[in-house]
Amino acid sequence: MRFILASQSPRRRELLASIGLAFDVMPSDVPEVHQPGESPEEYVARLSRDKAAAVAAKHDDAWIIAADTTVLLGDELLEKPADDADARRMLATIAGKTHIVYSGVTLQNAARGWRDTRVAESEVRMLPLDEHDIAWYVSTGEPRDKAGAYAVQGIGAMFIDSIHGSYTNVVGLPLALLFQMLRRAGIDVLRVSGVGRRVSEPGNLTNSPTPGPRRPTHD
Repeated sequence: MRFILASQSPRRRELLASIGLAFDVMPSDVPEVHQPGESPEEYVARLSRDKAAAVAAKHDDAWIIAADTTVLLGDELLEKPADDADARRMLATIAGKTHIVYSGVTLQNAARGWRDTRVAESEVRMLPLDEHDIAWYVSTGEPRDKAGAYAVQGIGAMFIDSIHGSYTNVVGLPLALLFQMLRRAGIDVLRVSGVGRRVSEPGNLTNSPTPGPRRPTHD
C-alpha cells in the first residue's frame, strides 16, 4: 500500500510521519487562488481536491493525501504573507483577537474510484502584541511561509492564548480527521503504522520502527 503526500510543507511531512506511515512526497503545482463568493470551507476543500487530483493523475494506484489551510479573521482570509511587511500587517490584525483556522483534507485513490474531502475548523486566540513584539517575531523569519503569519508549533506558540479544536489542524494537517478518513476508506491505520508495538497476527506482538517519510520525490 503506497501513500503520497501532495504537499511540500515540512509541517505536514512531520505530522504524517508522526503516526508512522511510510509515504512519498510529491507536491502539486495547483495555484492557490480564492474564487469570488467562495467560503473559507469551500476554498480549502476545493484546493485539497485539486491538489490530490493533480498527483492522482500520475499515480492512480496510490493513496493521495492532500491538504490546504487558511486563516479567517472577520471577513478577511489571511494566507501566507507576501513579504515581511505583509507579515507585520497580518500579525497586527490578529493580535489580541480570535481567528479561525480551516484545513481541507482530501484522500484519493483513483484506481479504486475513492475520493473523500473533509474540512476541520479550529478557533485560535492570540495574545495582544505590540509593535516591538511583532517586529521581533517577523525578524526571526518564521512567519514568512505560514498562513496567518505565525507557527503554532514554533516560536509563535508563546503568543497563542488558547486553541479550541484540533491543534494539528492549526499546524496544517488535522490528524484526528485524517485518521477517520483512512478508517472510512477501509485502511487499518494501526496495522500499517510503524509506531510502537503492533499486532501483526493474533498473539504475535512485534516491535516496529517508525518508518517516516521515504526520500522525497517531486513532480
